[in-house]
Amino acid sequence: MPGREDLPSTLRRSPDKAQRTWEKTHDSAVETYGEGERSHRTAFAAVKHQFEKVGDHWEPKGRKGPSDQQAAGGGPERRAPTAGGVDANATKDHLMSVARKLDVPGRSSMTKPDLVKAIEKANDRATRKARGD
Repeated sequence: MPGREDLPSTLRRSPDKAQRTWEKTHDSAVETYGEGERSHRTAFAAVKHQFEKVGDHWEPKGRKGPSDQQAAGGGPERRAPTAGGVDANATKDHLMSVARKLDVPGRSSMTKPDLVKAIEKANDRATRKARGD
């Protein structure tokens, strides 16, 4: 199964459901588009509809749906900023709890867009640390 072999490290540390979602979508996308970046982007888009990145892994979201502006609009011709797995469409309270979990400094005075950026940076740091980078 190609999807299992290509499974990103952040998903290897995530729930089985997230792994299965990525694998099935990736394998289907490979049949349609061929192996490569487009298949990976398609698989991550499917994961982002049900999961959000917290630190070095993915956790279930409280709701299903797009996680950021790019996921909401979609399509290769319409490129919008992505939040790197952060559920930018979540409430500020939810983002605050994720920031607290990641021990983001200064979170209490941040706006919602600031929280999204800070969580994205904290996630990237945690992923690099988990990979040993």
